[in-house]
Amino acid sequence: MQDIFISPLSAGLISWVEAFPKAKITANVKKPTKLQKDEAIVFWLHMNADRQQWLTGTIALIQNSYKNSKIVVLANAPVQAEALHALSLGVVGYCHAYSAPEVLKEIKTVISHGGLWLGNELLKRLIEVSARLVGNQPKQVEALLSQLTKRQKEVAVEAAKGLSNKEIARILNISERTVKAHLAATFECLKAKDRLQLALMLNSNYRH
Repeated sequence: MQDIFISPLSAGLISWVEAFPKAKITANVKKPTKLQKDEAIVFWLHMNADRQQWLTGTIALIQNSYKNSKIVVLANAPVQAEALHALSLGVVGYCHAYSAPEVLKEIKTVISHGGLWLGNELLKRLIEVSARLVGNQPKQVEALLSQLTKRQKEVAVEAAKGLSNKEIARILNISERTVKAHLAATFECLKAKDRLQLALMLNSNYRH
């Protein structure tokens, strides 16, 4: 899956290059070639001064021109209301423009599997709201958790609260890499696309 960064920065950020050495960086959305029209491409939109232009015209242009594209918004100063608006426009990811290479790679992995990527604070808020609206029966939740190992279950329950990998690692006294591995296995086992979907499956009716 090709990566294209749309940014007023001609050279892009070091973290972008480290994450995706073969990525293209351009200032504007270019007309696709015949091959690109159907090619799977991740567009990383770096917000410029005219933020509204990105959230309307640019997103619409990409969606109309590149049929199999996925869009992630990179904001220098992330704003929750803006993130929600971007999602309503069809964006599948919203994060800080200066995110570390490892985070950018993880974002691509999540969205490539059909998931959404949001900032931790916004994710927590969505989980809180969703848990109040969706009511899985305790037996259903227990049935899901029974498919996991003891450690996967512990990690899943904390992740469903909206905690970050770092926070989970600290609580369970394990490494962030281990947390990430357990989450990946959990997503695959429960067929969850991302943390939000996991939270909806293991909502606040579960008590441990």
